[in-house]
Amino acid sequence: MTVARLHTLGATGEVTGSCHLLEAGGRRVLLDCGLIQGAPRDAARNREPFPFDPESLDAVVLSHAHIDHSGRLPLLVKAGYRGPIFAHPATADLCDIMLRDSAYLQEKDAEWENRKRERKHLKPVEPLYDERDARAAVERFEPLDYAIPREVAPGVVVTLHEAGHILGSAVVEARVGTAGATRRIVFSGDLGRSGMPVLQDPAVIDHADRVLMESTYGDRLHRGWEETREEIREVLADAGDDGDGNVLIPSFAVGRTQAILFLFAKYYREWGLDRWRIYLDSPMGIEASEVYGRHADLFDKEARDLWRGGAESPRLPNLHMNRSPEESMALNTVRSGAIIIAGSGMCTGGRIRHHLKHNVWRPQCRILITGFQARGTLGRALVDGARHIRLWGETIRVAAKVHTVGGLSAHADQAGLTGWYARIGGRPPVTLVHGEPSALEALAAHLKGSLNARVRIAKRGDVVEV
Repeated sequence: MTVARLHTLGATGEVTGSCHLLEAGGRRVLLDCGLIQGAPRDAARNREPFPFDPESLDAVVLSHAHIDHSGRLPLLVKAGYRGPIFAHPATADLCDIMLRDSAYLQEKDAEWENRKRERKHLKPVEPLYDERDARAAVERFEPLDYAIPREVAPGVVVTLHEAGHILGSAVVEARVGTAGATRRIVFSGDLGRSGMPVLQDPAVIDHADRVLMESTYGDRLHRGWEETREEIREVLADAGDDGDGNVLIPSFAVGRTQAILFLFAKYYREWGLDRWRIYLDSPMGIEASEVYGRHADLFDKEARDLWRGGAESPRLPNLHMNRSPEESMALNTVRSGAIIIAGSGMCTGGRIRHHLKHNVWRPQCRILITGFQARGTLGRALVDGARHIRLWGETIRVAAKVHTVGGLSAHADQAGLTGWYARIGGRPPVTLVHGEPSALEALAAHLKGSLNARVRIAKRGDVVEV
């Protein structure tokens, strides 16, 4: 007996644009509404109409604040959605920052494009959405704490569980149907890693009838934490011994930035960080860090002890917060002794591109890549060993040393994903999303081979009956 239908509408064969529609008892609940990121041809798909009527939705449940999961919410509201957006309180606070920032970037992108179009006598384009649309989306948020069941639509009861990915990230458990025929559908969102800094470990789910699971790193194993700690120490030690260069860290403003600051504070002496000037050159990263401080009750004990209650950062004596453009531009003249943490995490925009322009051609500089880099992004080009990059129409030689530190990933690897799924009672059928093809195929084969799991790889528009 079919109790619910799950439509996979985004993050299929790719790691952006998370979007899934749950239908049960005539009700429709959307799980995530993420922005499609990557190459221009990928981002252009954000302008396509939604494959459903936004006005027909009863509710939206958001797994976490990252833009590839939340970034189309302003478009959804703009298109007529008038219902609630359920999310953890920390996710709501982060989205207030991130959606406003995303709107700003959309407006700037349109402004840049229209300058070119004007010279060609072409009609101007509108931004994907603006700050008013972002505010309208934020106003629809309704907070939902972990482990508290909530009926988000008649016959659909949702419970959020800790996902351990970023602050407020959640595994979404949806119980659907009537007393005579109830099914439990679990959406992993983005799963974090056990034993990682700052946040609690992902929650164990006791039972499910169907699992929708991310696969970002389904084809690889992360380096162990001890190896990762030593790798970072060596990079910083080598850069410090050279003494005439800077270290650039492209970093996601939410999650990765706070983890890096925490680790710098924890290993301040061991890593010789007193010889450096550390700059958080990211207004959004600073705002996000303040949100982290306000929700320190979600941290693990070690992070709570090191993070000053309500503060914007852990205890780090040589940390400088650069909020203004002038403070950021002043770093262009700094030739050595600076560790610069700036967005965007995949180098697709933000202040990090300016710092790359002034440092990437210098062999004495280092670039520390600490997160996933999607296909088509500048960050991915650096990871893949590009000899030259393009910035604002200029070709620049890459001479700085590029270090990829996979052990800092906020995503579970193949072993972590497998272990999380294996603890779910009943070993339910699993549908894999949010991964590039190689990761999806590798994880599917591993789950089948090691656990005899019933696995399918989602395609866009698939319908799974539960």
